[in-house]
Amino acid sequence: LNCPLPSSAGFVVGHAGLYQALAMFAVAYFIIGMTVLSVCAIATNGALDAGGAYYMISRALGPEFGGSIGIMFFLANVCGSALYVLGLVEAVVDSFGILPGQEGGKGVHVLPQSYWYELLYGTVLLALCLLVCLVGASIYAKATFLIFLIVAVVLGTILVSFFATGPLKVAIQLPNGNGTETDMGFFTGFSLNTLRDNLGGRYEVDYTTGQMMSFSSVFAVMFNGCTGIMAGSNMSGDLKRPSYSIPRGTISAVLFTYLVYNLLAFLMCATCNRILLQKDYGFLSDISIFPPLVTVGIYAATLSAAMSNLIGASRILYALARDDLFGRALALAKKTSASGNPVMAVILSWMMVQVVLFSGKLNTIASVVTIFFLLVYATVNLACLALEWASAPNFRPTFRYFTWHTCLLGIAGCCVMMFLISPVSASASLGFLLLLLLALHYLSPSSTWGYISQALIFHQVRKYLLMLDVRKDHVKFWRPQILLMVQNPRGSARLIDFVNDLKKSGLYVLGHVELQDLDMLPSDPLQPQQDSWLNLVDKLNVKAFVSLTLAPSVRHGVRQLLFTSGLGGMRPNTLVLGFYDDEAPQDGLAQHPAFTSAREDVPLGFPPLRAPTAPKLLSAREYVGIVADALKMLRNVLLARQLESLDKAWELRRAASPPPTIHVWPVNLLRPDSARYADTCSLFLLQMACVLNMARAWRRARLRLFLCVEAGTMPHAQEEKLRQLLKDLRIQAQIQLVPWDAITHLHWQTCQRPPGGPVEEEEEEEGVVNFPTNTTQVSDEYVCAANKLVLEQSPAPAVRFLYLPRPPADTSLYPLYLHQLELLTRGLGPTVLVHGVSAVTSTQL
Repeated sequence: LNCPLPSSAGFVVGHAGLYQALAMFAVAYFIIGMTVLSVCAIATNGALDAGGAYYMISRALGPEFGGSIGIMFFLANVCGSALYVLGLVEAVVDSFGILPGQEGGKGVHVLPQSYWYELLYGTVLLALCLLVCLVGASIYAKATFLIFLIVAVVLGTILVSFFATGPLKVAIQLPNGNGTETDMGFFTGFSLNTLRDNLGGRYEVDYTTGQMMSFSSVFAVMFNGCTGIMAGSNMSGDLKRPSYSIPRGTISAVLFTYLVYNLLAFLMCATCNRILLQKDYGFLSDISIFPPLVTVGIYAATLSAAMSNLIGASRILYALARDDLFGRALALAKKTSASGNPVMAVILSWMMVQVVLFSGKLNTIASVVTIFFLLVYATVNLACLALEWASAPNFRPTFRYFTWHTCLLGIAGCCVMMFLISPVSASASLGFLLLLLLALHYLSPSSTWGYISQALIFHQVRKYLLMLDVRKDHVKFWRPQILLMVQNPRGSARLIDFVNDLKKSGLYVLGHVELQDLDMLPSDPLQPQQDSWLNLVDKLNVKAFVSLTLAPSVRHGVRQLLFTSGLGGMRPNTLVLGFYDDEAPQDGLAQHPAFTSAREDVPLGFPPLRAPTAPKLLSAREYVGIVADALKMLRNVLLARQLESLDKAWELRRAASPPPTIHVWPVNLLRPDSARYADTCSLFLLQMACVLNMARAWRRARLRLFLCVEAGTMPHAQEEKLRQLLKDLRIQAQIQLVPWDAITHLHWQTCQRPPGGPVEEEEEEEGVVNFPTNTTQVSDEYVCAANKLVLEQSPAPAVRFLYLPRPPADTSLYPLYLHQLELLTRGLGPTVLVHGVSAVTSTQL
């Protein structure tokens, strides 16, 4: 830790008084103490490398937080090094400087005193720090240990001097315009009157800057003398056993300096009058039994702090460069000497400190440095808090004297003090941090460090999934939770995008069945494919999960996914399949907008599409069996045909009027003898069309609902009834009457139902599903006429929603059922066949 500066204690006591000084020390060391506990916890949870706090934060919170805080911590150490150099210059000038118009006086005054001269002195002292840091960490460690011994001797001498020195009158020469003025300070020895006079605060103008002091400005200067808690962690890459040395060294240093500061504050208040404390920051040499030793001690302590911050800044910069978070911008800082010392990082840090030296005065930059350090400390506490709250099994620090309460208190203390010191600087620092976060989020490469955000999200998602009780489901809050089966994404890119618009913030799972037998394989073949599918989801910008499975057949695989996909109350309630036909698959992935700008990413690890002459992976009977399985499992079913021909961008953004339409046919066209508009399936079809229309990309589209009417059936009454239903369901749609007498007449002429046989109705009882053999009741001629009726409705829509009948109970009729669906949807363009088995609409509030 930076050695305590006795002169800074005098500055604090002189302006703030004993009570406020002790309060400042208590607040500062409370913040520091909470942060030290977090540092020790993180430092003992695994191997540490170079970078100290940056390394801890980046490996805990990820590259965005780590990189942005790393830059802030680097700047804090740079400004801190400049601050200590300026403090050392101030001490040197106080001892050896020549004030304008000064004549005589005690001591040796040989150094000219002005802004440029002080800048020159600071440059020389900084060059000395640079030389030590360039040699390496070993010489720095030896130098700081020697300085520690010197400061310890000086502190002992000062403590003795308070008791051994008698009352003194000290002449203080202060600059006054172009000349000087003399004031008198008194060392009274231990005096109760002096102590009483120094108990309260009395803020005056700082004679070095001419600025009026306040609690926040004094605290800012004082806090910089306590910021060395990161000195040891900054050297984590140079320590043999950082997880052992950092906790012991840091805690010992914090306790030692806290006791020293409080003891010095009490002794100064009891022996020195206010003028001496406020007007002469180097008064300790005047009262010491051996004045030169005090001067040497102050110089040594300040020089040690400057070197500590300089070498800490270089190690942080080196760690940032090595992690490549900023690309080529920090490439130069990676270069090291033969012994591993990051010499270029040291030189770049030295150049930055040299720039800060132009500020000229110590107290000018003190508040900025303090806010930067407080921000870093708050983030260290945040990193430890996140690790603790994530409850990850691998977070097992050997240092256990912390809880999430200490982390939270540390964060709160840092944030409060930041805004008490300077609201403007604190806001500007947070704004700068936010800009760095955003820049790194979008520009930095992905890392393999692990993201604490993922652990926290997992923790919260698990908790809320347990709270999501399926027994409390209500139709008012129903939403589609979709499982889309994809054989090869190359031929399904637009379908994947379309279904993403249908999910309405519900669960969306991309399912895929790999036809292999795990018993015959050396390892799971799905693991290497997982990344390809996740990359596809990212590229297409869809909010979907991926679920892959191995099965002997596609039908068995879909059953597995319907049974196992999802978790808790988030399980698919709707199955979406591409249509089964003989059309040759088209590679829509290469033409998708997400890939046209990056052709090299098109392969994504997916195989080429099936050749038109190659056999299909499943038969027509198996395909219809999948639909039947889903309905038995009470899953809604959607069959999507020719969705790859849907150019959503063109359909929805064309400027021509009228806007694009969505055609909805909520009647079973294959069962004209049982046409109803208010059954479960029809209402589900209406709901899905409405959900699509509610998606942001489809809001310009208009719903058009087709009401099939026959002569003599009071069409206007039917229309009014349907309009009232739409009003109750809050669905905005245009109703269009479609006469279909010719179609129904054709049906009765060609009906294949056995004469006198009863018309089968679909029954949906709880736990029982009866499948009518509806494919025996209509002819191909009728189906083609129904297809023509749908096709003639103009203008052509962007997409059509049609009623999907149930598959027949007789599995031998599956191919005929599929054939009639193909006839019904032939040439219609993008079409979705829909069958719903669950109530999804509500008229209740």
